[in-house]
Amino acid sequence: MGSPVVLGIESSCDETGAGIVSGGRLLAHVVASSMDEHARFGGVVPEIAARAHLQAFNPVVQEALDRAGLRISDITAVAVTTGPGLSGALQVGLAGAKTLAYSAGVPLYGVHHLAGHVAADTLEHGPLPNPCMVLIVSGGHTSLLFVRDLVRDPILHIGDTVDDAAGECFDKVARVFGLPYPGGPAIDRAARGGDGCAVAFPRPLTRPGDAPYAFSFSGLKTAAARWAEQHRLGGEELPLADGAASLQEAVADVLTRKALAACEEYGARTLVVVGGVAANSRVRALAEERCAAAGVELRVPPLTLCTDNGAMIAAVGDLLVRAGAAPARLDLSIDPSAPLEHASLHPVARGAVPLPL
Repeated sequence: MGSPVVLGIESSCDETGAGIVSGGRLLAHVVASSMDEHARFGGVVPEIAARAHLQAFNPVVQEALDRAGLRISDITAVAVTTGPGLSGALQVGLAGAKTLAYSAGVPLYGVHHLAGHVAADTLEHGPLPNPCMVLIVSGGHTSLLFVRDLVRDPILHIGDTVDDAAGECFDKVARVFGLPYPGGPAIDRAARGGDGCAVAFPRPLTRPGDAPYAFSFSGLKTAAARWAEQHRLGGEELPLADGAASLQEAVADVLTRKALAACEEYGARTLVVVGGVAANSRVRALAEERCAAAGVELRVPPLTLCTDNGAMIAAVGDLLVRAGAAPARLDLSIDPSAPLEHASLHPVARGAVPLPL
C-alpha cells in the first residue's frame, strides 16, 4: 500500500490555500490571497475574506490537483483548518472540505491552524526532532511550544503573548509610520540601511521578575508610535529606516532571547521558528546568530511556507493518517478560538455519524 495522498485546505484568514502532501513530501500547493482587497482598510475585513474564500475555493483546489498531476479520485484523505481564525472564513473552508471528502468517500481531518505552521517545517527539513522548541510568530499569535510527537502527544505551551502579537505590532506601527498593509514586509523593507541601535525601544517582559516566556508587544507598539509623533510634532522628517530597523531589532531580540532561554531550560537542542513573522529578515538573522552561539539547531521553513497555506494543513493530515488517528465525523465544526492542545481538532457530538472510509 502506498503513502496516503492528503489534500489540505486553509481558510482561517485572508488566504485560500490548497496543498497536497504524500508521505511527508509536498506535491503541490496553491494560495490565493485577498490581501489587496483588505489593504485599503488597513486590516482584514471578515466579510470580504469569507466572500473571497467562496470565490477562490474551487479554482485553488483544482490548480493544486493539476500541478500535482492528480484527480480528486486520487486523494485518500482531506484535512482542513477548523480553528482558530475568522468564523465566516473557517466555515467556507470546512464546508468545501466536507463536500470534497464526502463526495470522494475519503476521511476528513480537522486541523489546528497553529499545528499546521509547526508541520510546515517538515516539508522542507523532514520529521521534527523529538523533542523540540517551537516559536510561532504571526499576525495573531506569538507562542513558545514544547513539542514532542506533534500528532500523538499533547502540545505544551511554555509562553504566549498577553496582548499584541509580534505581527500585530508590525502592522499597527507600520500604519503609524505611513507604511502600507501588511506591516511586517513593509517594516522589513523600510529597515534596509537603517541602524537597529538608533532608537532605544523597550524590550517588554525581559526584566528580572517578569514572566520568563510570556510576550507583550503592546508597549513596544506604543513606544514606536510616540517616537514617530514626537518627530512629527517637532516638524522633523521621520528617520524611517532607523525607526523600522530599531523596531525589528527589539522584536527579534525579545523573541530569540526568550526562545533560547526556553531551549536551555527544557533541554531542547532544536528551535523551529514558524509563522508569518518567521519571514522577517532580522528575526531570521538573529535567531541564526544566537542558535549558533548556543549550539542549538535552527529550523525555519522557506518563505513560501511561513505564511498561511494549505500545504501545512495537508502536512498535519498526512501525519495524522500515517499515525492511525481517527478521522472526524460529519458534525465536525469550527472553533474560532481553539486553544492549541493537540494537532487535530475533532469536536464531535456523541453518536455522530463518521464520514465513509
